Amino acid sequence: MRRLLSTLLLGLLPVTIQAQMMTPVHFSSQLKELNGGEGEIVFSATIDPGWHVYSTNLGDDGPISATFNPVKMEGVETVGKLQPRGKEIKQFDKMFDMELRFFEGSVTFVQKIRFTKPDYDIDCYLEYGACNDQSCLPPSACDLKKRGKVGLRPPMPPGGFDGRGGPGGPDGSGHHGEPVAPDYPQHSKAPEIPATVDAPAGDALAAVNDSIVPVAVVTPIADGDLWQPVFSELRAYGADDSITDHSLLYILLMGFVGGLLAVCMPCIWPIIPMTVSFFLKRAKSDKKKGIKDAVTYGLSIIVIYLGLGLLVTALFGSDALNAMSTNAVFNIFLFLLLVIFALSFFGWFEIKLPDSWANAVDTKASETSGLLSIFLMAFTLVLVSFSCTAPIIGLLLVETTTSGNWLAPALGMFGFALALALPFTLFALFPSWLKQTPKSGSWMNTLKVVLGFIELAFALKFFSVADLAYGWRLLDREVFLSLWIVIFALLGAYLCGWLKFQSDEMGGDLHKPMPVVCIMGGLVSLAFAVYMVPGLWGAPCKAVSAFAPPMKTQDFNLNNKVVEAKYLTYEEGMAAARAQGKPVFIDFTGYGCVNCRKMEAAVWTDARVADKLNNDYVLISLFVDDKTPLAEPYVVTDETGQTKTLRTVGAKWSYLQSHKFGANAQPFYVLLDPQTGKPLSGSRAYDEDIDKYLEFLDKGLKNYQK
Repeated sequence: MRRLLSTLLLGLLPVTIQAQMMTPVHFSSQLKELNGGEGEIVFSATIDPGWHVYSTNLGDDGPISATFNPVKMEGVETVGKLQPRGKEIKQFDKMFDMELRFFEGSVTFVQKIRFTKPDYDIDCYLEYGACNDQSCLPPSACDLKKRGKVGLRPPMPPGGFDGRGGPGGPDGSGHHGEPVAPDYPQHSKAPEIPATVDAPAGDALAAVNDSIVPVAVVTPIADGDLWQPVFSELRAYGADDSITDHSLLYILLMGFVGGLLAVCMPCIWPIIPMTVSFFLKRAKSDKKKGIKDAVTYGLSIIVIYLGLGLLVTALFGSDALNAMSTNAVFNIFLFLLLVIFALSFFGWFEIKLPDSWANAVDTKASETSGLLSIFLMAFTLVLVSFSCTAPIIGLLLVETTTSGNWLAPALGMFGFALALALPFTLFALFPSWLKQTPKSGSWMNTLKVVLGFIELAFALKFFSVADLAYGWRLLDREVFLSLWIVIFALLGAYLCGWLKFQSDEMGGDLHKPMPVVCIMGGLVSLAFAVYMVPGLWGAPCKAVSAFAPPMKTQDFNLNNKVVEAKYLTYEEGMAAARAQGKPVFIDFTGYGCVNCRKMEAAVWTDARVADKLNNDYVLISLFVDDKTPLAEPYVVTDETGQTKTLRTVGAKWSYLQSHKFGANAQPFYVLLDPQTGKPLSGSRAYDEDIDKYLEFLDKGLKNYQK
């Protein structure tokens, strides 16, 4: 619904403002004068849900850190470093192999200063980086320009001022309740470009003469019509830049499958016919009442488990759940917990709640009547079945809490409870189905052992996070794959009947051949183990890339096939494409873009994609966070009519992306005709569907050949 409303509203906006443009972070700036000749430059931001702004001092190898950048500081000097204020979240990130720190909801960055003269002239800006789970924005800036006298605080003008000379702040004042010095007048006329500057052939600056205002002698950034906006052309192709997040649906389905597995456990399956018969016999004279009670029983199960999911969310909160996903200590705890659950399923010991708990609830259910008694009966089932359901619920809650989504635990528990309650309700509605259900037997123990192997494999995933966080290097990629190969090979051997556990010996069917279904499952597990073997020498093994440590942790790697752009500038790449007679593939990326690296690892490594990028296209990668300074900064007017100063190469490519294509998030891919600068198909964003990516590339080639 929210996406639909956004689409309808965007259709009413001017053509120059595109749905691809994102403004999830809203900054304002102010200057505060303190006692003792000191002051503070304050940058305050509100952040849209789902987005985060990175903190300070993350290092050169990480995403964009928040930094204070002085342009002119006359009459003042900085004191100390830029300080963040707010609830800082810490997470270890596998892609960057480092701990990241960021803020959600809101953040304030403060730079302390000391006044050295009565008159001051300040021109500075805060540079910051922002990302969500699918895309990142290029390095963005919030400016502050102030000129005044220390101690002179004129009355606040109506509407106030923010760092851009407009209204801001939570109350529209732009100064958050503190008096600020007025902005000094802006120069309305830029210096003319001297005749000594080499101008591009033809009317090169005509394409952007309404949006580019040089501050000083600059290198022309346009080349003919290659900078002309192509919003309408992309729209005509149907730009495919939307990103669908299926994580919640996945969690719901995972919970439902977990509930179906729990139904087949020895402590639940035998209870189903007894419970259904109880409800049917309870109201022989009124069959509808028996069915109603059974449905109420099923709904009670759902309410109990849903309450458990909501309790997890309430105890930890959305920020804590998000932080847990990469917290090293928490992941070690999850690793040990899942190992214990796996050993329990293997039959080493049994996890049980005190019998007195179940007896007390059962007695209470017998003493009461009506809906309360049915609810207490459902609660008794939950307690009695804990030995079988605890490992499944534990694995489910582990996955949902580490997803970082506050809704995930409740949704996962709802799916689990729905699957668990369905048999009781359906068999009450259709009692004849009970005769067709399989009897309890050794197949239940087989299912438990299989789940034990799966939990053991998942446990290694969480140990890997802690291993990367502390730099132990105990579980590098080849070690992880070796353990998974052994685990799934043993699982295959068990399903084929070559491996037995103590719980199988207790059943007395050691020489009984395994069912065909088990043997087929064993062959699949063995094939999966063989599939992972080439990964020991550097094969991508995409099916396990989401679980295994990053490729750079592997010491022995024979895979040297990579896709790298030969051109890192727009003009040079377009000229090369014209000379070679090939279409252009532009990759708007960033050194600190996590999802860009994911696309390169998951999609660009595909042999078919790599062949097309290397041979059929001229690949241009434009890094929007490239810190290389431009020869001279210049001012541009963006699509919203606001002016900003471009000071780095990355800022130039970021402006190209927004000015020409109406997008500002990375990764962003577009195919161009090098002669005209027009798109050959719609754009692409973060989407690991390789087949769709190939369709995107093939469509561009086909249109270019026309």
